Amino acid sequence: MQDKTRTEIEAEVFRRLLQHLDERKDVQNIDLMNLAGFCRNCLSKWYVTAAANRGMELDLDQARERVYGMPYPEWKRLYQQEASPEQVAAFNASGKEPGSSDA
Repeated sequence: MQDKTRTEIEAEVFRRLLQHLDERKDVQNIDLMNLAGFCRNCLSKWYVTAAANRGMELDLDQARERVYGMPYPEWKRLYQQEASPEQVAAFNASGKEPGSSDA
């Protein structure tokens, strides 16, 4: 597979992932962290890093707006729920940091 084609396919997959997450606002970031080791905020941080690796400056708020489909404070207000004690305990037991490179 040519690099250009691979990049186009990967970009399409990323856009589909963002669409899927947008359609599943009921899935909280803590759920994603506990099950998969990454969340929407991780994707935002990876987006900033990828831009920086290409010499582009992109701040976290801009990346979050791309990933969340709206400004992050608005998404939090509309969709974020308080994590349950069980969810927090499961996250803490995992020993992983949000957005870690091994996620």
